[in-house]
Amino acid sequence: MLKLLKKMLKPDDNKRHPTPQVTPYELIGGEEATRRLANLFYDIMAAAPESAELYAIHPLPLDAIRQKFYEFLSGWLGGPSLFEQKYGHPRLRMRHMPFTVTPQLRDQWMFCMNKALDEVVEDKLLRGGLKEALSQLASHMINSDN
Repeated sequence: MLKLLKKMLKPDDNKRHPTPQVTPYELIGGEEATRRLANLFYDIMAAAPESAELYAIHPLPLDAIRQKFYEFLSGWLGGPSLFEQKYGHPRLRMRHMPFTVTPQLRDQWMFCMNKALDEVVEDKLLRGGLKEALSQLASHMINSDN
């Protein structure tokens, strides 16, 4: 993910950008911002009519899944590898195989994530890079056409 973000950033950009020493996790605001991103994602999913189908397949209450998503995002963004420490390698595609993931569900997931990123990540270039990387990740989860 870091490689993709670096390609999207211009070398002469005066803003801070991701490097091996300065991760997206740090740039968005560390633990607090990452937790806010995870929680806001699920808040949007629960409230937006555009994501009703996606919300319907999630187990309630969302407390445990919010925590797992925060832990995943922490490591994915270059922060502490909380998810891996608890559960091992994310193996996202394998973990999502028991569920039917369609292009429509991917779009609903991205709708929620894009809205959450718009709220949490101030830097436009970084936000765009994260959206691109997460879109690729979400597309990789698709395992059914319908």
